[in-house]
Amino acid sequence: MSGTLGPFKELVIDGKVKFKVPAHLELIKKVGSGAYGTVVSFNDPKTGTKLAVKKITDAFHDLIDGKRILREVRLLRSFRHDNIISILDMYPPEHPDFDDIYIVTDLMETDLHRVIYSKQVLNDEHHQYFSYQILRGLLYLHSANVVHRDLKPANILVNKNCDLKICDFGLARGFGKEEDDPTLTDYVVTRWYRAPEVVLLASEYTKSIDVWSVGCILCELIGRKPIFTGKDHLDQIKKILAVIGTPSEEDLAWLPAKSPARNFLKKVPPCVKQPWKTVYPKATPAGIDAIERMLTFHPEKRATIQECLLLSYYETLHMPDDEPVAASPVDWAFDKFTPTKRLLQNFVYAECWRFHPEIAKRDGRLLTERGIDSLLK
Repeated sequence: MSGTLGPFKELVIDGKVKFKVPAHLELIKKVGSGAYGTVVSFNDPKTGTKLAVKKITDAFHDLIDGKRILREVRLLRSFRHDNIISILDMYPPEHPDFDDIYIVTDLMETDLHRVIYSKQVLNDEHHQYFSYQILRGLLYLHSANVVHRDLKPANILVNKNCDLKICDFGLARGFGKEEDDPTLTDYVVTRWYRAPEVVLLASEYTKSIDVWSVGCILCELIGRKPIFTGKDHLDQIKKILAVIGTPSEEDLAWLPAKSPARNFLKKVPPCVKQPWKTVYPKATPAGIDAIERMLTFHPEKRATIQECLLLSYYETLHMPDDEPVAASPVDWAFDKFTPTKRLLQNFVYAECWRFHPEIAKRDGRLLTERGIDSLLK
């Protein structure tokens, strides 16, 4: 996709959003819009493929959001996996002092949230295949030293043939406790998919929080509604314990003795564990075993992604030779900076330059003035 793009054309989507795209692309339709911009699908007659183009308007207005967008771009550019969305191109800005970003990715037909709430029949094979592909993508992510932290059905894109890709990496992190961005602690994972340790300790999380989210998604596929729909922190824990039961002292071993979370837990009336068979009468014994292993209260006793892939539930799908891991871990040094508008513009410009090196010649003099030249290597 890189190299000279040729002429661009301007389109107006929904009568309000201006889109500048390569002139040869054919508009299909607007796919959606959200806090982060507008996504439109196009057909590329040159390659015979369909693309999703996301325009993020005024991307640097909020510096934290701007940093999340940059993080996602950097991560996606380094990933190569069937179950993770790919960045195919970034349209070059017209000038180094730009405000809008265009990101081009594979086009997927829908997302898992829409599938779950559609009239589409979902049988046990669907539950297995969807959750298996999420696990397969996570195996790769975790091997790259990345925790997604915001897995939910809306962040999982799906095609008609049930192929699935994980997207939305703006909240992803390396593991460990070197959390240095205070705006993040409470933002991790949409509440309903948050592991108990995230709700109770906020700042400490490991790969196992993604496993909990997969367990919640598997339950939602089977029951066709979310399992733990807490209205706030306390309610979220109540909803979890109402199903999995009050944790034993042993289940709480990971919580520091003096942690305020222990008092918080005492506020929840004692609960008896519900048999999963009663919660999901249609689930198979292997499916129930998978839920049980993923929705384990103690994060260190929860199954790892590798252990999940070995469960009998995934026996017909698990192929060790076809479950790739990352060639090397992500070096998170790129994320360790305090964002300013100029810095974010410079870093995003450098990302666009990787796809379109010709812009460096066009903007030569300006690059030195703005300190961009040192990033282009």
